[in-house]
Amino acid sequence: MDDQLKQAIALGREHYDKREYEKAERHLEKALAKAESFADIHNMMGVIHHDKGKLEAARDAFRRALEINPSYTEAALNLSVTYNDLGDYEQAQQVYQSVIHFDESGEEEIDPFAKGKIANLHAELAQAYVEIGMANEAVQEYRNAIRLCPSFADLRVKLAEIYRQMGDLVAARYELNEAINVRPEYGPARVSLGVLLLVSGQREDAIEVWEELLQRDPHNKTAQMYLRMARTQS
Repeated sequence: MDDQLKQAIALGREHYDKREYEKAERHLEKALAKAESFADIHNMMGVIHHDKGKLEAARDAFRRALEINPSYTEAALNLSVTYNDLGDYEQAQQVYQSVIHFDESGEEEIDPFAKGKIANLHAELAQAYVEIGMANEAVQEYRNAIRLCPSFADLRVKLAEIYRQMGDLVAARYELNEAINVRPEYGPARVSLGVLLLVSGQREDAIEVWEELLQRDPHNKTAQMYLRMARTQS
């Protein structure tokens, strides 16, 4: 690989990671003019085309990435999404199914990266439902996301907030406790659990949760603020 090609790829990736797609595209096109065999460059170009609404170009780029590397999970998922956006739902489903394989027991198993990608898509849809006031649908999408990635503590915290707004404090508390169990260092889960306990009339328990969080993270400003507030209550 010559120095110009290396530089074009490096600059393209750098701008791509910063979502500076116009700049990234110029460098990536230079790289492709010199070498056609980099699957990740085609994938990045596909994402850029998709962002611009050039769905056919995006489709072709993702296809090329998969021709070079048939096991490129991200490109396959991106292609499935693009087919869906083009209205080609049958192709979208076929590509999606290609990501899924079966283990020796015959149970469905999904590549871990694919699970994360799909879980985030469910979470994005859930947030869209939240924004238009469709709480039950949002809950279902967050549950779908958590089923795929039960260790994503942030998804459990978001789901707990919806449950709290719906008045289901038991379900909210369960999700927050699960978030803490899977990621004990994840501060927002403990902050939210403290809030839930406080509004439930369990001030001492809330204080205990925030104090424990501050032992782990002494500089957590939100916990400091809530703890000061709670201690002034009688």
